[in-house]
Amino acid sequence: MRVLWGWGVRLVVILVAAPLLLAIIYNLVPPVSTLMLARWATGQGVTRDWVSIDAMSPALVRSVLASEDARFCQHIGVDLVELQNVMDTADDGEPARGASTITMQLAKNLFLWGGRSYIRKALEMPLAVYLNFVMTKRRQLEVYLNIAEWGPDGEFGAQAAAQRAFRRGAGDLNGRQAALLAVTLPNPHTRNPAKPGPGLNRLASNLQARLPREGAELTSCLGLSRASGG
Repeated sequence: MRVLWGWGVRLVVILVAAPLLLAIIYNLVPPVSTLMLARWATGQGVTRDWVSIDAMSPALVRSVLASEDARFCQHIGVDLVELQNVMDTADDGEPARGASTITMQLAKNLFLWGGRSYIRKALEMPLAVYLNFVMTKRRQLEVYLNIAEWGPDGEFGAQAAAQRAFRRGAGDLNGRQAALLAVTLPNPHTRNPAKPGPGLNRLASNLQARLPREGAELTSCLGLSRASGG
């Protein structure tokens, strides 16, 4: 029994320490996501070509931020303002909205699993705060844009997404293409930016109309060398 207890304690320590250590290492090396690892483990293909955030279209960077997490540069990994809004909405009896930040999605993609789970959410939030502590905002977004699932057949990251949808690199996307890719992210298995239906076109148009109202604070924490316009 003591031996089993000892191994159990060691396993817990490893499970806790691994993401804390990997988060630091991922500042220096291109990481892979747990979903990418799962596909490799089951013999499925993965397409991912790492691209520096400086080499990506500024329109794509702004579109993804505006669509997924407009307060990215202001929050601590968990958006307490949006979380309070969700709680207030729930108190009013309205349908619950998500409050997941890009950093929370990054924590999930790097260390956790998909699907809806309160256990996963409970792990996701402290990991997001830790990521925000050990990784710059610029690096967080760069990693996210390179490991996010962006297609139904193992396409991960902006470069693979842009090549699949538009036969061009992530740095050559125009504003419309960037918006279509951004609104594809929530469901890349059913949304096809290469052949957008009326619904996807409407989402992309709404995003494009909203982008000019997003000020410089949208990308103020990134220190991008390329122009931030789109």
